[in-house]
Amino acid sequence: MQRVQKELNKNPVEGFSAGLIDDNDLYRWEVLIIGPPDTLYEGGVFKAHLTFPKDYPLRPPKMKFITEIWHPNVDKNGDVCISILHEPGEDKYGYEKPEERWLPIHTVETIMISVISMLADPNGDSPANVDAAKEWREDRNGEFKRKVARCVRKSQETAFE
Repeated sequence: MQRVQKELNKNPVEGFSAGLIDDNDLYRWEVLIIGPPDTLYEGGVFKAHLTFPKDYPLRPPKMKFITEIWHPNVDKNGDVCISILHEPGEDKYGYEKPEERWLPIHTVETIMISVISMLADPNGDSPANVDAAKEWREDRNGEFKRKVARCVRKSQETAFE
């Protein structure tokens, strides 16, 4: 895990920053994600936690937004639901291919790039937040946009608390 952190410090990726929550716990990270340009999330500063299992990189970390966010692929508790954070192997529902799921080659960077991409382009076919997915499909420029704008404003107010 220390190698992962050193690599990130050496080669920072645009759109997020990451570091340990507590210097004595290499398995719990805090990330700040900047809402991607030209998306409804632009201008937002979203805080999330990455919790790595002891057998990382064989198994994926869990990611949870601490900042409130309205998104089809983030459940109402803040848990992120994207393919690369799903356990490796076959999808028992047949929705995802094994190569879309967690692989030990994934890094904090690839996870964060996937999350930033998810913000820009939600997957409405596999929602973690059914209400957000319905609004995104049916009223993207109305109610969905209003709720996201509220989350962006709130994120700006609480970003550095």
